[in-house]
This record gives sequence, structure tokens and C-alpha cells, in this order.
Amino acid sequence: MPTSGFLHQQASHCESGVMSAILRHYGLPLSEPMAFGLSSALAFAYLPFIKLSGLPLVSYRMPPKAILRGLQKPLGFAMHTETFRAPEKGAARLNALLDAGQVVGLQASVFWLPFIPPDFRFHFNAHNLLAYGRDATDGDYLISDPVLEAAVRCPAADLTKARFARGVLAPKGLLYYPANPPREPDWKSVLPAALKKTTRIMLHTPLPFIGVRGMRWLARAIERLPAATDAQATKLYIGHLVRMQEEIGTGGGGFRFMYAAFLEEAALLAQRPTLAELAAELADIGDHWREFALAAARMIRDRDPLDPARLAQQLREQATREQTFFVALAKAARG
Repeated sequence: MPTSGFLHQQASHCESGVMSAILRHYGLPLSEPMAFGLSSALAFAYLPFIKLSGLPLVSYRMPPKAILRGLQKPLGFAMHTETFRAPEKGAARLNALLDAGQVVGLQASVFWLPFIPPDFRFHFNAHNLLAYGRDATDGDYLISDPVLEAAVRCPAADLTKARFARGVLAPKGLLYYPANPPREPDWKSVLPAALKKTTRIMLHTPLPFIGVRGMRWLARAIERLPAATDAQATKLYIGHLVRMQEEIGTGGGGFRFMYAAFLEEAALLAQRPTLAELAAELADIGDHWREFALAAARMIRDRDPLDPARLAQQLREQATREQTFFVALAKAARG
């Protein structure tokens, strides 16, 4: 049976969407942009030593579970998490929680979820969704996947397979739910703290492949691509960058737009109008990320000459824009 009172809501990104929905269900209405921004999830990382199908990991946000963890302190609640070695134990625990009326967050592989359209399935093990009940007749789970327009049903065997997929970021049956209700925070205190954390990530992380320095590292890697001697390999690399930006989650521009929406909310809650002005600047930065992806896509499809140096220059310009923006945001966070 479905958990009484749960309402599905579509979102832009799985983890921020799940956290927004679960917090709303347990008593604290929180928008998806606020969940994303308050957890300081915005970032950039170029990690050439972590490979996806032989190509480097490029991320525009903090790692999986960062939103789940980052919201607990400012909202005064604890998220209870469990993983399992045996799929049977993971399924039994989920069933017990649902039968007790809990709404439960889950981590799963996109590839094994039958309600995801086939063209959108790929081996990504850190997808988040909510289970809010199960059918007593056939055992199907009632699923709220934030990237879908409506709630769906999922056969038990398929959900278990997705929850226990192997590989990078293997979910290990992860489930989670609030151990106590969240509470509305002192916005004038928690919002500046969240802003300062994000600016540290983007400007002052000692690792050179994180934040704006990571963008410049990636620009150097793009510049060295062998366009003349191995065009196919270069197109594969550039296509991977576009996929990481525009298809994994909401990508580069999308995350910037979401953070801009967070800044607009924060401007009102913290009574800092400067944040609304910065939101407009970040939206413009997001537009330039989309232009970068479009330029790369046109090269891959042979509509423009293959020119890695041009893409590298665009990326360096993005790094400069973001550095200027986050310096201004750090100043605004200090009040």
C-alpha cells in the first residue's frame, strides 16, 4: 500500500529532487534549488585518474551523497542509512520499512530500471529515487523517480537488480530515511555558511583539478588532443565531455541555473539583495556552458572544423568568468 500523504514531484536532478521530496514529506517544504545550494553541492572537478569507459571523469557538482549529507547539519536532522551485502536482506529491509509507513530513499543503477526509456539507460550506479509503498497483490514497488513526470511501478526483481548493480559507485542496496524530522533553520546563519563552503570549493581547494583550476587543467588536456593525427579519438574525448556536461544529471549549465535559483531564494531569506544580482550573473555563465557544449557537438558532427584549441580557449574563458563570480560571491557571503 502507498504511504499516506506522499506526493510525487518532478525535479531537474535525482539527488536534489529526492531530498526536496523526502524533506517535504517529513514536514519541511524545501525547494530543489534550496536543497542543492544549502548542501553546497555546486562544484567542478576534472579527475583524469578516474575513468569512465576509459575516459576521464568530469563533474559539475560534488560527489554522490553530498546533498544527502550536506543538508543534515543545517536542518537539524539525521539521515539513517543502511547498505547490505545480500540482496535478499536489502529487499526484506525495504519491505519492512515500507510496511511501517516510511518513505525510503534508494540508490540504484539507471541501466536496470525498466521504467527508464531504453535510449536513456546507461551504466550509472548513483541514481537516486524514492519508494513510497508496494502492491500487496503482485509485490510491485511504488516509485517516485524525480526525473519522471509521474510516479511509476517497478517489479521487485528489477528494483533489487538495480539496487545491487556492480561496478563504479556500486549502490550496495543503499537505502535512507530521516531518523528525526527536519526543522526550519536560522536562514541568516546557515545560508552564508553554505555560500562560503561553495566558494572555498571553487576557489581554494588545494587540489589543482578541483574548481576553477580544474577547468584550466581540462583546457590543457583538450588542447593536447591529436585532432590532425587521430580525429576519431579526439571526437570520442570531446563527445564524452558533452555527455558528462549535458546528459549526466543536469550537467554544467543546468547546475549553474539551479544554483542561480538558489541564490534568488537566499537573497530573500537572508535579506541580501546582492545575491539576486549574482544569480543573474551565474545564469549568464550557465548560458556560456551551453554554448561550449554546442560548439563541441558541432565539431563532433563535422558541422564545424575539429578545433580542440578553440574549445580549450572557451573553457579558459569559463574559468575566468567563474573565478570572478565566486570571488564576488565570497564577498557577498561575508556580508
